[in-house]
Amino acid sequence: MSRRQGTRGRLPAVLVVPAVVGLAFLVVPLAGLLVRAPWSTLLDQLSSPAVGEALGLSLVCASLATVICLLLGVPLAWLLARGDVPGRGVVRALVTVPLVLPPVVGGVALLLVLGRRGLVGSYLDSWFGISLPFTTTGVVIAEAFVAMPFLVISVEGALRAADPRFEEAAATLGASRWLVFRRVTLPTIMPGIVAGTVLCWARALGEFGATITFAGNFPGRTTTMPLAVYLALESDPDAAIVLSVVLLLVSVVVLASLRDRWTRSAT
Repeated sequence: MSRRQGTRGRLPAVLVVPAVVGLAFLVVPLAGLLVRAPWSTLLDQLSSPAVGEALGLSLVCASLATVICLLLGVPLAWLLARGDVPGRGVVRALVTVPLVLPPVVGGVALLLVLGRRGLVGSYLDSWFGISLPFTTTGVVIAEAFVAMPFLVISVEGALRAADPRFEEAAATLGASRWLVFRRVTLPTIMPGIVAGTVLCWARALGEFGATITFAGNFPGRTTTMPLAVYLALESDPDAAIVLSVVLLLVSVVVLASLRDRWTRSAT
């Protein structure tokens, strides 16, 4: 028996009991959700107009928000990992703020900047007649705001773990920086981009606080699945449970898809 296996075999009883309690604390509520789900009418609930509308809107908005995060987040991650810019630590801290910021506060911040009387939104409204709050576009923006840090952190970690010698070798052969990034860097960090994209999409799909604050709750226009769960709890608990189960299943699929990546990083 190896030393590692022997260490794993000796589990202090004083740690096992709270560990089991902690596991139950996390798992039992999820199991209760599955037990109380109306499985006999699940398909009927999913095919109802309200549920289908919220589901479709959520999928579209989360996907668009993820595209925005990819277009902006990958270059930002490259800047943090490869760029020699002053105050990089401060920039990295600012990027991660939405991770710990209450989503409602993020929604308020978006309103103060992009609202019709906001710092930027007032000019968008007066110059171009564009109003972002309480629209489907506002949902996408709110979701991208809270989800982008997940992508940036994942891609930055992949960039820091990548061997820069391949990029240096390509540069010595005369390749431009853009060519090196496109033909060498991107393929190398693709697993990190995929993992960050999945996490980003899942976070956008489950966003509630910033969405309801910045985009409101208008059926067919801004009512995503988390908001529909909140509404349905008062009038149709079965529909709320069905939507919750859908979100739970999405989370499980996301974790399962990233399991191999986490397992490789832990070994």
